[in-house]
Amino acid sequence: MAYTVTFWGTRGSIPTPGPHTARYGGNTPCVAVEDAAGRLVILDGGTGIRALGLKLVERQNGAVQAEILLSHAHWDHIQGLPHFKPFFAPGNAVRIWGSRQGTTSLEAILRQQMDPSVFPIPLDALSAKLTVQQVEPGEFTVGAFRVRAMRLRHPGTTLGYRLTPVVGGPSMAYVTDNELGSGGHYDTPASWRKDLVAFLAHVELLIHDAMYTPQELEQHRGWGHSTFQEAVTLAADAGVQRLVLFHHEPEHGDADVDGMLTAARREANARGKPAEVMAAQEGTTLTL
Repeated sequence: MAYTVTFWGTRGSIPTPGPHTARYGGNTPCVAVEDAAGRLVILDGGTGIRALGLKLVERQNGAVQAEILLSHAHWDHIQGLPHFKPFFAPGNAVRIWGSRQGTTSLEAILRQQMDPSVFPIPLDALSAKLTVQQVEPGEFTVGAFRVRAMRLRHPGTTLGYRLTPVVGGPSMAYVTDNELGSGGHYDTPASWRKDLVAFLAHVELLIHDAMYTPQELEQHRGWGHSTFQEAVTLAADAGVQRLVLFHHEPEHGDADVDGMLTAARREANARGKPAEVMAAQEGTTLTL
């Protein structure tokens, strides 16, 4: 099965609109995965999901049905959800998948974000049918895709996802907010790096955290993020065909991302893989 992957939000931590981020984008994480039949899986609900919601409503032929997979509940990955226009029309159906944080359920977190003290419309007032599905690491089916989830090295409970069409076809993986190097104290086994390589083995497309340069990482160990160099090494070890550098640092303008991309491609060429390296750019659509 062929499908498309479109980037609606590529930035980490906080939106950064302005001329210095115009090419790669300033919205926080949101990626749309869509098959030929229009079945949609949305990866994360950062501010990029607002523009995606507008497009879905504009092209609507009947009710909007969407599945949203959240990597975790840090604010930059959910802050666009209250502005997702399909929530506000009867007949639409949205299901949100994600993990609990400690003893707090995913639904409770989403309710807190839309509490009247901080947002005018509570979760219960949405016109669309909303379902919240809590998940754990393992395998489950979302729309047209078989999904495998794995725990990542990031503060809180953060999941990486591997998506494979149920009817067969190339796999992709979404692994944002992930610390590949040393640093931090995470509830992951000693075999985690080996397990991650096996989890990602031979995916066609890997979207991976590449927030820092190696120099910047020295000041941010334990924050749950990686360098472009580490992302290239992981992609090479896993036999990935295409790597997309993702979750751009808020202080990195377009020129900074250009420089990191050039260095990442040089690293990939030296290793002989992955075959293609790109930096996530809002509005870009890839076909698998």
